[in-house]
This record gives sequence, structure tokens and C-alpha cells, in this order.
Amino acid sequence: MGKGNFLVGLIGEGIQESLSPALHEEEAKNHGLTLRYRLIDLAETGCGVADLPRLIDSAEAAGFDGLNITHPCKQAVLPLLTELSEDARAIGAVNTVVFREGKRIGFNTDCSGFAMSFGRRLGDAARRRVVLLGAGGAGAAIAHAAMALGVEQLLIVDRDRERAELLARRVAGNHPGRTVASADELASAVKRADGLIHATPTGMAAHPGLAFDPSLLRPEMWVAEIVYFPLETELLRTARARGCRTQDGGGMMVCQAVGAFEHFTGIRPDAGRMDFSSTIVCTSELRAFFRTTRP
Repeated sequence: MGKGNFLVGLIGEGIQESLSPALHEEEAKNHGLTLRYRLIDLAETGCGVADLPRLIDSAEAAGFDGLNITHPCKQAVLPLLTELSEDARAIGAVNTVVFREGKRIGFNTDCSGFAMSFGRRLGDAARRRVVLLGAGGAGAAIAHAAMALGVEQLLIVDRDRERAELLARRVAGNHPGRTVASADELASAVKRADGLIHATPTGMAAHPGLAFDPSLLRPEMWVAEIVYFPLETELLRTARARGCRTQDGGGMMVCQAVGAFEHFTGIRPDAGRMDFSSTIVCTSELRAFFRTTRP
């Protein structure tokens, strides 16, 4: 599109409640830009991951400037791109694609988004031994973020044991001197853990419920969630009831959007201003997060 006008979108499954359109469109207005943000929902269109090549081709042909990519496409999109940022290559997952001069460039802003949010919410929390539940696209980014946060021992648990092992080897190879390993069972992994990071789709509006038996949580643990809709997931409610400190997914959502907006437009956004539009009702908890991020 022309300078000052942008067309971007989000490809994923069950994304109708995404807050990304409001975040990006409102911030663009504050910079005097016109930005349209479209949802390309696999669940709504009857598509699957196998349709991703066609969807990427169609978006590029339609003049999109870029796309956000979410579950379950963050890893499947990799072979469809012409270039990867250093972070995206190391992580092995992409959540932001920019179409530029005939190229498809993949970035990952989930990693920096999670690290920034964690630092603001749980920056003083112990993180010698941490368990990561979920080794998909989001989990891959968060595993690298955990290393940036100084985690000494990271145990990765996933129902796909091979996927957990591959991620553990990749992260360990990029961070020599740290202990990164897969674990067969969550129960044994969390016994001495300082904290648990939940990085599966369970808990989303489209995938309600809990990914594990909540009796495994101990009061001295902290729990970080990546799901942000609903903001108050069943996991967070249960963890707080058991006395755990918690971090919801809202902060990561905002922080990853900050990075994506800059990739799309070339303009650095105001993180504190990337609030929801007036048509969206924010919880007081997420509004409190925005207030703490204002410069």
C-alpha cells in the first residue's frame, strides 16, 4: 500500500477475539497513519495448516504489508519465507512476517515480548529451575526468553516428546553452560521448580480448561501464562487460589505487538499508548499493566 497506509493481518485458529486489530489500528492513528488489520481465521474459513501456503500467497498478492502468525502456524510458516531474522532462525518459529521488495521476511517478537513482560511482573522471582509446558511455536520463543532472563535449569514438557527434545537441544546449543532438557512427566519436573510457564493453547476461549492437574502447583511457585483471551484463565484462577504469584498473558500480548508494529510500519510505537480501542472493555488488571508501562 502507499506510504502512510498499511494493510496487515493475523493468521491463526480461533482468533476472532484477538485484540491485535485494536492495538495496531489505534496506535497507527496516533502516528497519522491508516492501518487496516484483518483476521484470517482458519477455524472460520474451514482451512488448516496445509492451506497456509495458499493463504500467504493470497495475502501477498492482495498487497498486504505483513502478517502476524499465531497457533498453529508459527513453525509451519518457516519454509514459506525467504529470509529470517537472527532471533527467528535461532528460535525456529515466526510470529511476524513482512512483505518487502519481493521478499518474505520472518521475525519473532514473542521472545522479547515475554521477557519484557516477565521483567515487569515477576522480575524479582526466583528462576533457578523453571518448567516450560509446551514446545510449539510460542514455547520455542519463550524457551529462548527464559535463557535471556537468566534461568539456570529449564525443563521442557510437551505431549509430543520428540518436539520437546528437539527444542531442548536447540536452546542448549545456543546457550552453552545452561541446563536445558526435556522431561517425560510434568509431575516430576515441577517438584522442585521455582516457576512454571504455560505455553499451550489450553485455556484460550476456543480451547477452555486446564492442561494439567492443578494439584501439582505449590504456593511457593510462580505461574506465567501466555494465553490472554480470556485474560483470567482457569489456570491463573487456580494458581492464585493455591497461593502462587502469577503473570497473565496480557503483558506479553502488548509487548509482542510493539515489536510487530515497528516491523510493519518502520515506526517505533509508544508501548504505553498501545491500549485497547474504546469499543473493547479492558479488565482493571490489564489496565494496571498499561499504566505501569507508560514512560
